Amino acid sequence: MKTDARNARAAQIEAAAYALLADKGYAGLSMNGVAKAAKASMETLYRWYGDKTGLIRALIAGNTASLEDTLEVAEDADAGDALDQAGARLLTMLLGPAAVALNRAAAADASGDLGRLLAEGGREVVAPRIAALMGRAQAQGVLGPAPEAEQAEAWFALLIGDLQLRRVTGALPQPGAAFIEARSTQALARLTRLFPPARLDSGAPMA
Repeated sequence: MKTDARNARAAQIEAAAYALLADKGYAGLSMNGVAKAAKASMETLYRWYGDKTGLIRALIAGNTASLEDTLEVAEDADAGDALDQAGARLLTMLLGPAAVALNRAAAADASGDLGRLLAEGGREVVAPRIAALMGRAQAQGVLGPAPEAEQAEAWFALLIGDLQLRRVTGALPQPGAAFIEARSTQALARLTRLFPPARLDSGAPMA
């Protein structure tokens, strides 16, 4: 199967998986159910995803791919600009319908399996990349010295706050781009106040 055709078919399968996840929850999601909903063969599903866990990992990876792409592109950019871009992309992903569906299913999953998969494929992948970006921000004089992981955790808290919880519970409608961009800029401004860069007497940031 050609790449474009395979990608289109995979998108159909994964859309069916999201629909079943929203309808039946993680426990009720099955490879057979996804195959029927997507009108795909079981052979195709097992060949492409391996099993239900592999399918969920693919959903999570697909949801975080845009953030990882943003971080890749921002590697050579000014660290402040990179953090602002990463913040907007992270919020767009976390507050979007795919992440909301996954998190709602995880909240209802008594086994905790889906929550663990989300942590492994989401936060545990993204957090080290953000921590490395904090190191660049320190080197460029955007932030003052502090453990990179500590700064990353503070940034996550300032950026996300209770927005993700409110989206999952339905208390918050999906925010628009203007809200997300303003929130990201605000989070970075507050982070620089928490970890102000060291300055020379002239007021210029230290190199």
